[in-house]
Amino acid sequence: MLDQKLLEILACPICKGALLYDRKANELLCDHDKLAFPVRDDIPVMLESEARRCE
Repeated sequence: MLDQKLLEILACPICKGALLYDRKANELLCDHDKLAFPVRDDIPVMLESEARRCE
């Protein structure tokens, strides 16, 4: 589970927009770019090459 303060300061590395945390999938979601960034061992992986497309 990610720290709430960390969630407040994280932004999408592409559009710099806000991210939503999906606890079930353990991903950070960018609604604008339709990308899901994985969270591994409580560390967000904010690389475009690691993100997956989401609807």
